[in-house]
Amino acid sequence: MDLAGLIVFATALFIAAASPGPGIAAIVARVLGRGPQGAVAFSIGVALGDVVWLTFAVLGLAALAQAFHGVFLIIKWAGAAYLLYMAYRLWTAPAEALDTRADVAAESPVRLLLGGLALTLGNPKPIVFYLALLPTILDLTQVTMLGYAELVAATFAVLGVVFAIYIGLAARARRLFTSPRALRALNRGTGAVMAGAAAAIAAR
Repeated sequence: MDLAGLIVFATALFIAAASPGPGIAAIVARVLGRGPQGAVAFSIGVALGDVVWLTFAVLGLAALAQAFHGVFLIIKWAGAAYLLYMAYRLWTAPAEALDTRADVAAESPVRLLLGGLALTLGNPKPIVFYLALLPTILDLTQVTMLGYAELVAATFAVLGVVFAIYIGLAARARRLFTSPRALRALNRGTGAVMAGAAAAIAAR
């Protein structure tokens, strides 16, 4: 793929990814409520979901995705249910236990990754970007295997930068809350944000 096309894609993806949506809300709420532990695994799952939709777009499988609408509907509800579960955990977790080793160890990286993947597969925002907007940005019929690999690499790079910025800012903001009362309020506030992200996905 030519450099100009790759830059256009990366720029459009950066703008789309950086704009707040259910995915960003879930990542930020998770870091604010639980700390940065596990955020990488969850973010990788979110990015893998983007690659799935990118693959559908490059292969011209938008019609197939529509045909399997029921499957993706189930995935959407699974992602929303996972976000609600995380919201419940955030709302009910004791403030003093947020950073303990036991609490962190209880969260499986694989489960976090799958949760992020389900979130993106059911999130209308990346679906619209890859299946509706991307074909107007790039001539996907001319994408070779090498070009596809470059697009995947660009996707991981752009999303990695965006997610790292949000995770870093959220982690820094979280350190401002030191008292148990403040941590409990933050915990419940981020749980509410997480529940809102689940509702946004389920409603679309």
